[in-house]
Amino acid sequence: MRSVNLACILSLFFFLDISNSIGQFVDPQKTIVGGLGNEFLSAASFAIIMGQYDEGIRLTHLGLNRYRPSMGDRAAALSNLCAAHAAKGEPDKAIPFCNDSMDINGRNWRVFVNRAYSYYLKNMLSEATNDLDSAASLRPDARQVIQLRGMINERGLLPRVIMEDHQ
Repeated sequence: MRSVNLACILSLFFFLDISNSIGQFVDPQKTIVGGLGNEFLSAASFAIIMGQYDEGIRLTHLGLNRYRPSMGDRAAALSNLCAAHAAKGEPDKAIPFCNDSMDINGRNWRVFVNRAYSYYLKNMLSEATNDLDSAASLRPDARQVIQLRGMINERGLLPRVIMEDHQ
């Protein structure tokens, strides 16, 4: 019995160390939800960061439906849903979440980047550029803004073949 209690205590300390390290992934501007008091949103943002998009999407929906998050947390959670769907290559699912997030908080540069990437996936380069310009106006030095601008420019410079019918 005593060894079981010791194992439980050691497990608890291990868990506390992990939960403290999760805090390093939370964006101070609350663009990725830390979910203070909402363990689903906290776990969801961590899952999305770790590339477990389906789990992050599931947990985000649970966090939004089981709790009443603040408007800021709701906007960030919707942005996270947009990012997860875009990362999965599902821009048509991502864009409505971006739009909903923007309706709540139109000053979140990450949601502009997420929607720009979704438009990029749909090859809607002018829309992607417009959103990227909005993101750059809010956070010009962000690595994601610079990287996506390069991707858009590269795709825009691809040679196009024009087929002509010669008879």
